[in-house]
Amino acid sequence: MQARGEWKGGFETQLEDGRGHTVTVDAPVEDGGADRGTSAHELLLLSLTGCISPIFHIIAEKRKLAFEGLRISLEADRTRGVPTIQRVHGTVEVRTSAPAAEVATVLRLTVKSCPVGSLFDRAHVPVEVVAKVVRV
Repeated sequence: MQARGEWKGGFETQLEDGRGHTVTVDAPVEDGGADRGTSAHELLLLSLTGCISPIFHIIAEKRKLAFEGLRISLEADRTRGVPTIQRVHGTVEVRTSAPAAEVATVLRLTVKSCPVGSLFDRAHVPVEVVAKVVRV
């Protein structure tokens, strides 16, 4: 894994992952940036969201929980002036005919197993995600 960054001015940096994928990070205008990209804090939250989805799929498959769709909605709490995210909360909406209790178990195991979630845990940032079952 690699990461490269090129400062573009102000808070803006062009990031590249060593495989040809790029993303621009910048701060919102109200934080002194030009809003030319997602913020680094938002990128953390997006990374957690992107980790939950495939890990949920892997664990659901192992537990033989069939589902047709997954939609993740997370929010991060960060008090202005505090340097980091203080808490993450949200929902994972699962389209399935499986019992709600089994979906909740898969989600709990997902959050526990997600490598990005582990980083939040080690940083003592609580991640509270609940399952919402949409019947198919």
